[in-house]
Amino acid sequence: MTEIIWGLGTSHVPSIGAAMDNEKAQDEYWKPLFDGYAPAREWMAENTPDVAVIIYNDHANALGLEMIPTFAIGTDDHFNVADEGYGPRKVPNVRGHAEMSEHILVQLVNDGFDMTVCQELDVDHGLTVPLSVYCPEPGEQWPCQVIPILVNVLQYPQPTAQRCLALGEALGRAIRSFPGDLKVAVFGTGGMSHQLSGARAGLINEKFDREFLRDIKENPERLAALTREDYIREAGSEGLEMIMWLIMRGAIGDDIERVHETYHVPASNTAAALTLFAPATAS
Repeated sequence: MTEIIWGLGTSHVPSIGAAMDNEKAQDEYWKPLFDGYAPAREWMAENTPDVAVIIYNDHANALGLEMIPTFAIGTDDHFNVADEGYGPRKVPNVRGHAEMSEHILVQLVNDGFDMTVCQELDVDHGLTVPLSVYCPEPGEQWPCQVIPILVNVLQYPQPTAQRCLALGEALGRAIRSFPGDLKVAVFGTGGMSHQLSGARAGLINEKFDREFLRDIKENPERLAALTREDYIREAGSEGLEMIMWLIMRGAIGDDIERVHETYHVPASNTAAALTLFAPATAS
């Protein structure tokens, strides 16, 4: 049967990708962040998935602000790296898994989630930076195929945290019902607390972030009960991205252990974190 072998929550700050691309990961500023990633990277390299389902948000690169679906899925077998204004990142394009994508799409629609279908999609730093956090040196191609799931965290009304947790639970059922013997990882990306503009630009709330990291494992229902306003007040306008971690959390199920966690301030003007979960019997 197809199984979910791990779940990863990780920030997708674009400057993290730039630090890797420009060989600055061991510079004084960046070294503490990447040292924190090292144990998780070592563990993931020994537990390589066949497919990664990556939950992220497009940053008005593939989808303009004139059309932002609440939830969308990429169903192609190939996704180009987006040009975000300074040329595409020098990383491999992404191989999709069209058959599994279609299966997940049907199952999610049957479960009551009206997904927008992206049959063509360029993927931006929201997806490629988490891939680089997982695999910093992919060579000619990434070590797994990828299914992108996009979430609107840009424009009101964004989905509620509760709806994201429920989507994750449905996603987990869909993945496990796929015929075959594949190993799947689920990424929830974005956050932690940060605000990029306005009177609170530069906001970081370490207390809220650390409580979120605790409860994403121990009490996801508490996090799901928080409103959009709660997240924006405590974590900043862009901190609302943290609801995407709840999709990952819902997908991986309840019998889990934390393999590794790290938290770093700042990465650019953002709090950055990573948390890695695996089924209790696998860690």
